[in-house]
Amino acid sequence: MSAAGAPLHELTATEAAAAIREKRCSPLELVEALLARIDATDARVKAWVLVDRDGARAEARRAADEAARGLFRGPLHGVPFGAKDIFYSAGLPTEAGSEILKGFVPTYDATSVARLKAAGAILLGKLHTTEFATFDPAPTRNPWNLEHTPGGSSSGSAAAVAARMVSISLGTQTVGSVIRPPSYCGLAGIKPTFGRVSVRGVVPLTWTQDHVGFMARSVEDLALVLQVVAGRDPHDASTASESVPDYRAALGGKRAPRVGLLREFFMEKCDAEVARVTRDALGRLTGAGATIEEVKLPPSFAIAHAAGWTIARTETAGCHAELYPGNAERYRPGIRAIIEAGQLVPGELYLKALRLRRRFRSDMVRLLERVDVLLTPTTPTPAPAGMPTGDPVFQMPWSVSGVPTVTVPCGLSASGLPLGLQLIAPPFGEAPLLAAAGWCEEVLGRLPAPRV
Repeated sequence: MSAAGAPLHELTATEAAAAIREKRCSPLELVEALLARIDATDARVKAWVLVDRDGARAEARRAADEAARGLFRGPLHGVPFGAKDIFYSAGLPTEAGSEILKGFVPTYDATSVARLKAAGAILLGKLHTTEFATFDPAPTRNPWNLEHTPGGSSSGSAAAVAARMVSISLGTQTVGSVIRPPSYCGLAGIKPTFGRVSVRGVVPLTWTQDHVGFMARSVEDLALVLQVVAGRDPHDASTASESVPDYRAALGGKRAPRVGLLREFFMEKCDAEVARVTRDALGRLTGAGATIEEVKLPPSFAIAHAAGWTIARTETAGCHAELYPGNAERYRPGIRAIIEAGQLVPGELYLKALRLRRRFRSDMVRLLERVDVLLTPTTPTPAPAGMPTGDPVFQMPWSVSGVPTVTVPCGLSASGLPLGLQLIAPPFGEAPLLAAAGWCEEVLGRLPAPRV
């Protein structure tokens, strides 16, 4: 139990880091509490591919010894995290949910993993992903209802945080996989701007749409993690050179935002239940002082989805060009279909899709100058029953354009499943985006723990 009486596994990353610094708990106590929580719940949820018990305990002892001597490596000293099983982790298997990479053990950490460790965080283990982060489902279940999907491809990343088995997790998004799963599981999640966070050491699905993102139970935790991992990586040419602002300080400047509501397409395509909960949330935001105006999508939005899928399929085929020919029968149907479709895309069509993407991104930058954030429902429906990973249609435009997005919980469906609001900001506008998300979180509240 923490000094305040709450179980240690209930602490957010920010709360846990403060408790360790203030000597209200030790890193080893926190790790043991999370391991006990995993033992109590993961047989049902199936979030973890691998739990590195010995490694986590050894790092916790090291962190505890340093803390006792007043040495803190960074803002996450002693705080455990989980990583989707496409992130390289030195000495631990990274198999991407595929038998093709069975037994692959990298010799170095992904940059995001390395930066979290440098900030004092402890890697607890690897979390289930769909095969190669596409659509062939992982075994993971939604902690809110085990008969429903947690979303994908970052399935284990969302489920583990929702079930209180860890407070923060790394995921990735090429189409919708950092925003949709946390929404289905009642969490906050962020997909930063393309290039804000290094993808070095992440098993690639594409070269120009893969984003590293994070899931947590609070916007404050998202800001804390982004502060640690953002920034130029000399080993990754796709990372941007823009300076990294103080994201946590930005949360201190929260104010009622100017919100552009994208009713067109998004409110038209969501089901009645999502529309009802979204309208209720909008009413609460307006009542608290937010300025909400409906804005129109640019004409280039009509081709954003087609361009995004063309790019994704073509680049996925390229990423698997060496592995696929000798292993085609070992690939599952979803990823196999994407690769084979990508192999058929003519070069001129791929180049046209890249040009259309540039036009759409430029149009969205102009639209975003009018408001602080754009707003949509995060998903068209609650988490579907069964194992399909859900529809990423509400995320694709922001993945293809590379602009940053956040999801925050906004309520529950009549069947008790979480729903979220998606906020969108200009490129490298993560600081005001997090401030707006934090304000919305204060107004709408966080969801309780699911009874898994």
